Amino acid sequence: MTETQTKTSSPEFRAAAGAIDGLRNDLLRQVFDYRPLPPLSPDGRVVRRLPEGMRRLVVWTPHALVLFAAFLVMMAGFAEWDYRFLMGVVPAIPVAMTLIRPVAAFWASMLATVFCGILGSELWGPSTFAAQVVVMVVVAARTRPRTAAWMWLLTLLFGVLVEAGDPSITAPLATLSAFALLVVAVVQIRRDAEREVTVQRTVTAVERDRRTLLEERTTIARELHDVVAHHMSVVAIQAEAAPYRVENPPPELEQAFVTIRENAVAALTELRRVLGVVRAEDYEAPDAPQPTLAALDGLLDNVRETGLETEKVITGAVRELPQGVELSAYRIVQEALSNSLRHAPGASARVELGYVLGGLGLRVVNGPPRGLVKPSPGAGHGITGMRERVAMLNGEMTAGTTEDGGYEIAVFLPVPLSDGPEPRETAGSAADATGDADTVVVERGGGA
Repeated sequence: MTETQTKTSSPEFRAAAGAIDGLRNDLLRQVFDYRPLPPLSPDGRVVRRLPEGMRRLVVWTPHALVLFAAFLVMMAGFAEWDYRFLMGVVPAIPVAMTLIRPVAAFWASMLATVFCGILGSELWGPSTFAAQVVVMVVVAARTRPRTAAWMWLLTLLFGVLVEAGDPSITAPLATLSAFALLVVAVVQIRRDAEREVTVQRTVTAVERDRRTLLEERTTIARELHDVVAHHMSVVAIQAEAAPYRVENPPPELEQAFVTIRENAVAALTELRRVLGVVRAEDYEAPDAPQPTLAALDGLLDNVRETGLETEKVITGAVRELPQGVELSAYRIVQEALSNSLRHAPGASARVELGYVLGGLGLRVVNGPPRGLVKPSPGAGHGITGMRERVAMLNGEMTAGTTEDGGYEIAVFLPVPLSDGPEPRETAGSAADATGDADTVVVERGGGA
């Protein structure tokens, strides 16, 4: 390896090369780019609180401040004895340029300083001194901290060289500009950090919602697996037993039942294989069958033991619905009551079931929280699971607060008429022996 290659690969050389490249990117490339200063956002923390008419004017505050600074620089130049007009207007032009071409404004300010220094008796007169500080502050606020550091170093080097090694005049400028640029850099770094944190929070919230959605869908898939597997098993068993119920069945009929059984077993195998893909490693299959609306009374009794006053209202003729519909309806009621316990302690809850020809109407509403217990914060994952179950069944769901400060969840799950079995007799059934389809059953229970 040659000496030149060694120097080229040294850390010092790479640091210097990186610094020079940063200077080239920040202040030498695209010097004359047109970059107008945008107005303030009308949704800002302070601006959004102002009246509409005032808000339209306040968003242009940065532009007004820069132009006012240019006016002050011009007035400072007019206070000088020699060449008042030029000493005021020339340094004010770069200040105004920061609104549209910030990088070019810095170099223009340096040229204005040389021009005024030739006309006047000193390099940093009142107008050029103020113009240089204002230009560096505005450009630093519009770019990044590294650009501010380069501008300060170039200004300091320029002042020392022009003053022939006497920093007595450049030192005040360097001190004041360093303090101002440090403040701007700190504010800018904090603003960028807040913006990055906001972006990360948004990404995290999106990922959390997506993960929650996948978990809810996985849970629904596991539960519906038991329902579908039961039906497929019944089909396979009946297809196998059907030929023995007919005396001397034709071979075509036996072959048809064999085909039905084979397809049912194959579908059941594929269903279990697909479920294994979404099943968690620590998942344990439930020992008990999946609940239906027939087990709703037991759920309400358990909730009442926790102190939540509940009331159940049933309208219409109670009948058995498809297992998937009953399972989803039970889980929706279960989650809604759990939300009532967490977010509305001390309130009462009302569960309404409406059996109609087109499906099942479900409504769970609770009052505002009462008592000394504070509501538990939540991330809204329960609502996500409810919506997934309702969307799976092509139903409709609304959720929101009530006028008295409570919360209401209303769901409709459609059930085709061909899918609905015959009405059933249950404890507290809404259909009596006469087949009345408009009976209303109300069951109330107090807290323990």
